[in-house]
Amino acid sequence: MTTVKEQRDKLVNLKKQAADRYIKGDMHGFHYAVSIFLATAILWICVHEMAQKNPIWAISSMVATSDPLMKNAMMFFRARMINAFVGCAVGLLFIAIGGSRLLMLPLAMAVTVLLSTYVIRISTMWRQAPITAAFVISAGIEHHSRLKGLSAGVTRMAEVLFGCVVGLAVAWLVSVIWPLPEPEVKT
Repeated sequence: MTTVKEQRDKLVNLKKQAADRYIKGDMHGFHYAVSIFLATAILWICVHEMAQKNPIWAISSMVATSDPLMKNAMMFFRARMINAFVGCAVGLLFIAIGGSRLLMLPLAMAVTVLLSTYVIRISTMWRQAPITAAFVISAGIEHHSRLKGLSAGVTRMAEVLFGCVVGLAVAWLVSVIWPLPEPEVKT
């Protein structure tokens, strides 16, 4: 006859085996989920509640720069920041010279791709440069005014950069509180 403690231990062991069958000992997904949860909550409070802005740009940037492994998060952060600055600079330049004409959007995106590909040459997240140019210029097109477009473009860029910083900070904090082993290299 088994004791209550033995039955409880057996049940706990069965639950652990079931969990291991699904995650195979890899906690990176849970780690990432915790980071995304915390960073999204922080961005929602800061951008939506305090600044009264839509946090979608900040949240999407946070997701793009987050990673459970700090080495990867730093690489993504650096690449995202550089490419975002390139895209923002090109977008703001095209708003300044072209105003709200629709032709400026595809032209600025093409120029940004060429700059990112042949001048900046950061292969990680290089697509972020034309994406950033697109959302900066789209702000100018929305407002039908160079000055308002420039202001809206700078605001969106600030939200993107803030999202990147929060994503990296939360990834670092979670990695300090809950360190993960480096993934095994499969041969």
